[in-house]
Amino acid sequence: MTRRLQELQLAVMLLTRLPAGRLADPAPGLAAGAWAFPLVGLLPGAVLWAVLAGALALGLAPMGAALLGLGAAALLTGGLHHDGLADCADGLGGGRDRAHALEIMRDSRIGTYGVLALVFAIGLGAAALAQIGAGLGLAQALLIGVASRMAMLGAMWALPPARDDGLGQQVRGVAPGALLPGALLLAGLALWTGAGSLWVLALMAASGALLARRAQRRLGGQTGDVLGAVQLASETAGWVALAALLALG
Repeated sequence: MTRRLQELQLAVMLLTRLPAGRLADPAPGLAAGAWAFPLVGLLPGAVLWAVLAGALALGLAPMGAALLGLGAAALLTGGLHHDGLADCADGLGGGRDRAHALEIMRDSRIGTYGVLALVFAIGLGAAALAQIGAGLGLAQALLIGVASRMAMLGAMWALPPARDDGLGQQVRGVAPGALLPGALLLAGLALWTGAGSLWVLALMAASGALLARRAQRRLGGQTGDVLGAVQLASETAGWVALAALLALG
């Protein structure tokens, strides 16, 4: 039990900027703690929902409330996934070949493709959340927070590392059993939110899978940037899908 708590602590330390204390020696490896990544998605999901609901209650316009909610979630994660999306877009969009794409993704500077990817991701997410507005329930926010990190975990399990170093290499060897806790949590959240959530989950999974497949073809596998991009792309798809679902009644 103590080891599992350490693995959860490691996941919180990696995926958020929350103070999580120190890990006792010997610290678990990232691959061992990967099962907890979807559970950490509860935190940004709850923060986004609370900030959005609070801003709307204070009379802020829906778009402003949506941007505040997204901004609060990004602050909680330290913009980790946004950085991954930008770097991944620059590499996949501008690389001449595999080696050049990976070299671009190592560069901390952001290029045109990265800027465009962030603009579209934040813009689409904010527009969808503004449309949803007060119709966003806590269960739905938690569902999308967990499911997007489940997509990231799925990419870790399905794709080999594209490099011999870096985060992608450190999470190599994720066991199939690591998917079970997140899958059980998702099932519970899906029951809470209703049958419509299955459509949202399907579109999120498709979005993450398409990006992962593109990374497999261009890079030969996953990197930390690819994993961050999968998370943010699937999350954005979730907000858009949920807005469409609610609009259809």
